[in-house]
Amino acid sequence: MSSTLSLSEIKNKIADICKKQGRLASDVKILAVSKLQPLEKINNLLTLGQFDFGENYVQEFKEKQSQISDPKIHWHLIGHLQKNKIKMLIGKCYLIHSVDSLKLAQEIHQRALIEGVRQKILLQVNVAGEASKEGFDPEVLKNHIQEIFALSHLEILGLMTMPPFVENPEDNRAYFNSLQKLIHHLKSKNDLPSYFSELSMGTSQDYQVAIEEGATWIRLGSTLFGQRI
Repeated sequence: MSSTLSLSEIKNKIADICKKQGRLASDVKILAVSKLQPLEKINNLLTLGQFDFGENYVQEFKEKQSQISDPKIHWHLIGHLQKNKIKMLIGKCYLIHSVDSLKLAQEIHQRALIEGVRQKILLQVNVAGEASKEGFDPEVLKNHIQEIFALSHLEILGLMTMPPFVENPEDNRAYFNSLQKLIHHLKSKNDLPSYFSELSMGTSQDYQVAIEEGATWIRLGSTLFGQRI
């Protein structure tokens, strides 16, 4: 179980890791996973300058969005997105991390077209091949990447993965490394835009290893908020 740290303590850890890796600390962004967390804790983090929050459930995302009016806040969806919930997100969710199939990408594109917006997304990849997890098979994604980038109302910023829950963070290093290699492969083999560079990977249990392997978004729940009641 991860220990709870203050936002400044986490930022210091990120800075230390990035310095050792020759990266800029500003290249690593914190996504506060606010699923099932009270508004009070979210507002406390807002006052400290944390503006990116991730929700797993569309309904909870909508409720919290309606209750917190800070214009600087960015809401992210990190949980599985059902087709019938897409219309509730488009134009209201800053970044959808969990686009896990070509069909879902096409559905989001169609709704974004209707709304007249470009929706920012990440493509979720099941690098560990877990039957219980959603996400593109890496080889399937390679075959469909051009088709996905042809969807004009999507802004595809990068890749996301949810590797196995492990006690030893080192056990997930290979999966983070695989995602980094995959995005480099996709960029080297295809004429993709320069903004296709984000890697959403790493949680409270293993974010330090994820940063060492190139994470640009780390998704922190218990480390930042403490355990859910």
